[in-house]
Amino acid sequence: MTKRWKIAGINFDHFHMGDLLRMAHNHPDAEITAICDPDPARMADAQRNFNLRDDQLFTDPAACLDATRPDLLILCPAAARHAEWVERVAPWGIPVMVEKPFAASVAEADRMIAAMAASNAPLAINWPICWVPAHATARRLASEGLIGTLSEVHYYGGNRGPLYHGADKTEKEPSTADKAASWFYKASEGGGSLLDYLGYGATIATWFLNGIAPLEVTCVTAASEGLEVDEHSITIARYPFGLCRFETRWGTFTDPWTHQPQPKCGFILKGSEGTIASYDYEPSIRVQTRSRPEGFDVPADSLAAPFRNPVEYLIHCLSNHLPIEGPLSTTTSRTGQRIVDTAFLSALQKKTLPLVP
Repeated sequence: MTKRWKIAGINFDHFHMGDLLRMAHNHPDAEITAICDPDPARMADAQRNFNLRDDQLFTDPAACLDATRPDLLILCPAAARHAEWVERVAPWGIPVMVEKPFAASVAEADRMIAAMAASNAPLAINWPICWVPAHATARRLASEGLIGTLSEVHYYGGNRGPLYHGADKTEKEPSTADKAASWFYKASEGGGSLLDYLGYGATIATWFLNGIAPLEVTCVTAASEGLEVDEHSITIARYPFGLCRFETRWGTFTDPWTHQPQPKCGFILKGSEGTIASYDYEPSIRVQTRSRPEGFDVPADSLAAPFRNPVEYLIHCLSNHLPIEGPLSTTTSRTGQRIVDTAFLSALQKKTLPLVP
């Protein structure tokens, strides 16, 4: 018989919890066994959306885990609380998926890795854009050698702002008070566009580059008056083969999942034999090669199970005792975190810095 995977969602700081629970709800071999958050009000939408009973809602994580013993945990705490929450749940020995970013620092990422290693359970870091068909197609074509040896990765990522949308991309209009109350705008909680989005560019670029890390990093940031975190960052990473560029922005003209802003959100890859432009949510990618320098469109792959979303991918890995690979792996994500840490320090110190270890 096919195993029925019990999944629990703990901590609703990040609204992506609703999206991830929907993936669990829609999986034919999974069920949401429990959700948990200190604030019951934050669980109301999930309870309604997924028809959960009152006895499936918890405010204490230990009580939740003792009572339900799930097979997979989804964690969505504030960025600066990832290590704390992984350490809280690790003793139960349950596989954990943390929603991006990896952490607020390499030191915290290493605490997460150590805690899960001690419990002998796998840890995965989800980066939602790695499931975008265009980017998966770009990665496939680059790895097949279509554009030769990759030498540049350019990334532009962001949205109108983290409070302009909720789970399932429902649109909102945040007030000044909403920003003041949100962890996204608090430096102590790991807020800011750099920590929100640079991990995407740095981690997916590391995936494209097959794990190669840069030598040094330069970063500048900008913030609106009255905010303690940045809303715009530009990072230049120097590799043995050249430069890559990563830009993050809260304040794009439109959200990329509704109407692509200009510049478009996504990636441009340059190789020795061609280029690939892969933009968020678009149905095709643009390719140039030596034989076709004028360029041509390639339809994005139709992603098939179990590679359409992180929940089905993790269930596939766990069911078949396979390692977690690609951007979800702690190895790739840790390299991305090293770039983020160095960029943050570079912006603070206003100088180029060697990549942190």
